[in-house]
Amino acid sequence: MTFPDFLPALLLATVPALAVGAGLLLLTRQFLDREYKRRLLELQMKNAETVLPIRLQAYERICLFLERITPSNMLVRVSSANLTAGEYQRLLLTEIRNEYNHNVSQQVYMTHDSWAAVKSARENVVTLINRSFHELPPHARGTDLAKKVLEHVIEQEIDPTAPALSRLKHELAQVF
Repeated sequence: MTFPDFLPALLLATVPALAVGAGLLLLTRQFLDREYKRRLLELQMKNAETVLPIRLQAYERICLFLERITPSNMLVRVSSANLTAGEYQRLLLTEIRNEYNHNVSQQVYMTHDSWAAVKSARENVVTLINRSFHELPPHARGTDLAKKVLEHVIEQEIDPTAPALSRLKHELAQVF
């Protein structure tokens, strides 16, 4: 048998073998893709079971932080008795700084926009306290500072922490 006579027989045996091989390759690739997606979904579900409670706790802690630095709540909690306005200002700012430092790690579990809203709320409260302090006469008492801060909150008609709290609540509503 010569090569030209052998060629049709070779093609007759090779083409079906290549077709079967290509089919097996395609089926194997589809199976592996599906298996990869299934395992990825399992991993995501396990991560969600672990991370979701931690994220919720982070949002809880940040909501508590915002409530604690809300001027009306903070002024009641941090007494101004027997303090000058300057001493009370420093005490309030130290309280805010300590609360913030205690909760700063929670940003890992929050979106960038939510954390930016929290930082903005903190800065707004600090600005409010500083602005109120600078509007007082030199020998003012801590109670005068507390009154001035509350006057500014009433004038603004919105608490400086309210937008951040609203943002966090909205974000949590999207999760559930």
